[in-house]
Amino acid sequence: MSLKSKPYAWVPSLYVAEALPYVAVMVIATTMYKRMGLSNTDLALYTSWLYLPWVIKPLWSPFVAAIKTERWWVLLMQLLIGAGFAGIALTLPTSGWLQGSLAFFWLLAFASATHDIAADGLYIIGLDTHDQSLYVGIRSTFYRIGNILGQGLLVMLAGWLEKSHRVSTAWSIAFLILAGLFLALWLWHSVALPKKAPVRAGTEASGKSDYSEKSEFSEYSEYSESSESSNSPSASAASAFWLALKTFFTKPHIIPALLFMLLFRFPEGQLVKIANPFMLDTIEAGGLGLSTETVGFVYGTIGIIGLTLGGLLGGWCVSRHGLKRWMWPMVAAISLPDLVYVYMASAELSLVMVNVCVFVEQFGYGFGFTAYMLYLVYFSQGERSTAVFSICTAFQALGMMLPGMLAGWMADHLGYLNFFWWVVGCCLVTFMVSAFVKIDPAYGRESKE
Repeated sequence: MSLKSKPYAWVPSLYVAEALPYVAVMVIATTMYKRMGLSNTDLALYTSWLYLPWVIKPLWSPFVAAIKTERWWVLLMQLLIGAGFAGIALTLPTSGWLQGSLAFFWLLAFASATHDIAADGLYIIGLDTHDQSLYVGIRSTFYRIGNILGQGLLVMLAGWLEKSHRVSTAWSIAFLILAGLFLALWLWHSVALPKKAPVRAGTEASGKSDYSEKSEFSEYSEYSESSESSNSPSASAASAFWLALKTFFTKPHIIPALLFMLLFRFPEGQLVKIANPFMLDTIEAGGLGLSTETVGFVYGTIGIIGLTLGGLLGGWCVSRHGLKRWMWPMVAAISLPDLVYVYMASAELSLVMVNVCVFVEQFGYGFGFTAYMLYLVYFSQGERSTAVFSICTAFQALGMMLPGMLAGWMADHLGYLNFFWWVVGCCLVTFMVSAFVKIDPAYGRESKE
């Protein structure tokens, strides 16, 4: 059996490749723009708009799978992502660095969102059901490793380079390294990604194990029968999308569900845009005055460890007693630790205490976020579940995009301490929208049969 038919040859690297551009757009960009001298108002507004491709991703998701194979899209998007990183690196030292870098961040955002669609589709059709279950933990682990590489090591590298180079040059070198990494990933995946889907029971005779140039609709294939009269893959994909949208908006309890999707993370949508700038800003400006290198360590290692451990504990708790029983503890866990930012903004802290505070907040967030994601899965159950879940994640992205757009303006006008008190007050919104969702008490609980 050739190396490229082995899942271990491509699943880990594929999910590192999925994580890195997302982290670059959502996290690294705010750190870089702060170090380049952008105000909180501007950096929060500009980077929040970059959520848009993930908000509208369901609009083109069915067309991606209908037009070409998932493998083709993965390779093309990795080339575009590499080009986007290189473009950012080349524009940062120029006078038009802001406009140029934002243009390439937009390219990264659209390419990354499309890569997500294709990579997840390839995982589904490129592995048999046994390997899908076997590698689900591996893909999650390597996605986290991608987060550590981007949010941690890359930011730390840029901070180290800032000691001997101009800020723009330091970040330019960091993004050039990312571009080179993606070129290497593209070369590797050109060889390692499977060209054939695994042979499943009942498919040997039909000869459908090979990828066709017009692949199945991946997550949208479940309703292709509704479009049998059409010979156009794009027409079938469009029909599938509208059926999914209709299914989504006619589900029971749609109003409280929508409010939950949009507002559960209302405090977090603001906090995430200001956390890194707060760490980097001077003590005179109300920040902690940490170096770029230190911030990369705090959030990219300690924070990721806390987030991962919280998520693992959350999944274990729900599996034991069900989502409904753990909903309120998880709502409290994602909300109350935001108080650590009030503490950090009002007290003189050692670096050890900063790490402890970030760990506590990220651990609580990881534990509480379990409730949010499991509710999206719960709500998506039934007809056209995969496509409905895709629409849910679009509202999830919108729920982060909208509050983040004004977070910088509020932080600049209120000051960090008052802004963090505002965020804590916004946690009441999380409690309110959680009170109205309906959940089956048995959902998520381990079966006793």
